[in-house]
Amino acid sequence: MKRNIILAVFLLIFIVGWTASFAAYKHRQESKTVEDAARLLPTKVKEIRRSTSQKELQKWIKDASESGEKISIAGMQHSQGGQTYFPDSIMLDMKTYNRVLNFQPDKKRITVQSGATWNDIQRYIHGNGLAVQVMQSQNIFTVGGSISVNVHGRDIRYGSLIDTVESLRLLKADGTIINVSRKQNHELFELVNGGYGLFGVILDVTLKLAQDEWYENEVIAMDYSEYTDYFKRKVKHDPNIRMHMARLSIAPDPSFFKEMYVTNYRLLQNQKSTKNEPLRNDGNVVLPKVLLGTSRYSSWGKELLWKTQKNYFLKQNGKVETRNNVMRSDSEFMEYDSQNRTEILQEYFVPVDEFSSYVDDLKAVLTKEDLNVLNITIRYVDQDQQAMMTYAKKDMFALVWLINQEKSKKGTADTKRVVRKLINITLDHGGSYYLPYYPFASQSQLERAYPRTQEFFALKRKYDPSEMFMNYFYKEYGDDL
Repeated sequence: MKRNIILAVFLLIFIVGWTASFAAYKHRQESKTVEDAARLLPTKVKEIRRSTSQKELQKWIKDASESGEKISIAGMQHSQGGQTYFPDSIMLDMKTYNRVLNFQPDKKRITVQSGATWNDIQRYIHGNGLAVQVMQSQNIFTVGGSISVNVHGRDIRYGSLIDTVESLRLLKADGTIINVSRKQNHELFELVNGGYGLFGVILDVTLKLAQDEWYENEVIAMDYSEYTDYFKRKVKHDPNIRMHMARLSIAPDPSFFKEMYVTNYRLLQNQKSTKNEPLRNDGNVVLPKVLLGTSRYSSWGKELLWKTQKNYFLKQNGKVETRNNVMRSDSEFMEYDSQNRTEILQEYFVPVDEFSSYVDDLKAVLTKEDLNVLNITIRYVDQDQQAMMTYAKKDMFALVWLINQEKSKKGTADTKRVVRKLINITLDHGGSYYLPYYPFASQSQLERAYPRTQEFFALKRKYDPSEMFMNYFYKEYGDDL
């Protein structure tokens, strides 16, 4: 009998130990190399952890605080400069932390965990005739990641994403959880929106919503020199134009950096319910994928893409669609998998009145440099005085560039050399550049574009004195300040 009891005790100890080991293993992977969308910074992290539990996330942060571990925070990882990981760090993959916590359609408010995507939100609120106020052109991104880079989109009646954030809850480096809003912990509100995951883990967010509406497309071709005046006279002060975008030709002369087309999304006069209108999914992407593919490798391909694209969208004049569907742009055709090459994004912001002379200066550089630009999309963003690292010090046009380059050290160095020239031109015109992408900019360019840079990094160390939350962006620009 005594022997059986001893065996039972040993068996119990074995089961408990095995269970604990298995539970720990569930949340870990062996040391793994991770990459973001650009695939230029492959990095070995210590482990990747995923959770659906606030208590578990809180425990991990407390444990890391005691052990001195570094924490990086990831969503869809479309930031392209290692903002979502760090060597030998514990990477928190937040995509499984994605529940809707509260929805108040009468107040146009929704509270979601930070791993929820814009697509998750659109599907949840669509049946109530509501829509998102501000998001990227695609709906695949997580809310937490979008807040961390303070995104903007096509809507011109709201500013950047910070304008639509009512409040959030933040898991700090010491393991405590606080409310952050314009009234509570206001300084952190300015820091976390556009804070690149350096101040804590965003747990959940309350967002302000908009009414879903019917829009009529208005597509117009013009010369780039006409754009500023057209926008100021015909778009900005017309309250019925709710959303706006434009594209600038990167095809060879005579259209290079000269031809444009703009698309306005005008409020339809006779509104009806949007509740029964299906949410659009990606359509046929074969033709745009082929056209984009040819443009990567030839000038005639760029010309063919531009003419086809421009003519297609001009034929969309008068098309009617809902706000939710305008904000569900196709992105599948842009997927690109090459062993030797990759595609990066750059984004430059320039004051509205500087646009024409700015384009002239860009063209002067690009006619002498070999930079494989595939697309430039233009959006408008209001002045933002809330986020500490604001990219919109004035009312700005945002030029989003898609660039194809070699993945080699030489390819990256060549791109860096040209990009620094483009950033200098942007700064000379009173503009700035966007931070989620590969860190081509110099320290002086960063501080010129973002005058509160040193204050931002000093406050990072105030709120996270052990520098637990780490990524490549901070290591590149803030670690030694």
